[in-house]
Amino acid sequence: MRSLIIVAFLLSLVSIAAFAQSGRRIQPTPTPVTVTREPAYSESTPKPKRPVWISPAERMKQNQSIAITPKPIADTTADSEDEVKVETTLVTIPVSVFDRNGLYIPNLGRQDFKIFEDGKEQEIAYFGTSEKPFTVILLLDTSPSTEYKIDEIRSAAVAFVDQLKPQDRVMVIEFDANVHVLTEATSDRQLIYKGIRNADFGGGTSLYEAVDFSLKKRLNAIEGRKAIVLFTDGVDTTSRGRTTYDSTLALAEESDALIFPIYYNTYFDMVRQSGSGGGGSWPGTITLGGGSSRPSSEDYALGRRYLEELADYTGGRVFRPESTPGGLTAAFEGIAEELRRQYQIGYTPADDGKPGQRKQIKVRVNRSNLVIRARDSYVVGQESTAAAKVGT
Repeated sequence: MRSLIIVAFLLSLVSIAAFAQSGRRIQPTPTPVTVTREPAYSESTPKPKRPVWISPAERMKQNQSIAITPKPIADTTADSEDEVKVETTLVTIPVSVFDRNGLYIPNLGRQDFKIFEDGKEQEIAYFGTSEKPFTVILLLDTSPSTEYKIDEIRSAAVAFVDQLKPQDRVMVIEFDANVHVLTEATSDRQLIYKGIRNADFGGGTSLYEAVDFSLKKRLNAIEGRKAIVLFTDGVDTTSRGRTTYDSTLALAEESDALIFPIYYNTYFDMVRQSGSGGGGSWPGTITLGGGSSRPSSEDYALGRRYLEELADYTGGRVFRPESTPGGLTAAFEGIAEELRRQYQIGYTPADDGKPGQRKQIKVRVNRSNLVIRARDSYVVGQESTAAAKVGT
């Protein structure tokens, strides 16, 4: 009898265990799913610190054999003779806003913008949207490397002028080994066309000197909206003295003019003229040891980088005729519209800063998926509390 009780007890234990195993299992806690949402705003993109580059031509002049190596460059201080400042307590910057297809976004209001200086939001004191006339320099490369492109450059320059309104002013400047003003700033179309027709090429390429001259000697004295449309292959062979890749980029960065390079790749034309790269001379290039050295592929790569940086640090864009949607005519329409219809945003800095101090700027628009082009910094002036790029 006792054995029957023990057997029954054991069977009940087995039944309980089996029931427990066949019952509801404990479900694992689900992992929360994080939903990433697109921000409901768009911001201007800060530019990277500009590296120092030594051009191959400059390196050969100095009889150096080092490789081109980028290294950090110190912020420009107020002591630099190339520093361009407008002494004012109101920091005013031009802002261009586009969609992802490059179409200009009109009809934005003050309430759509926010502006930050060194990460702190500033109160917008001035906001302007009215269309205004502008002054533009057509800077034409007439060096030997553009010989096969000169007619195309002339035609493109005329096409740009045709997009302008009667009140817009144009200055025509050409450069080879030297810089020549063909037409001072004027709205007279016939004078402008005459200047373009008179552009003819000579020896050498003083691109850096042409950029320096245009910013320092011409646009610096002109009020209002202004820009440079630069037709070139980007290669410099004859600039002299302290006018260099870096000095002109620093000057462009601190100016209030936008630069729109129209890039012509003349490398293969140069190779064909020199006998498929097998030597030969290239008129106007630097002379080494009694021989003439034509621009190399490295020079051309550096030239492209220079034009890209000119555009980046001034808020412009690089256009390549062979790959611009709609052709150069469409590109020129966009440039003219952008110059005429930029948003102007001004604020009085909450922190005055010290003379020579560089302040970082970021612009935000309260809409998503937009492209915003604006300068990302300014330098505090010597006499007043702030120095700004005023684009009125």
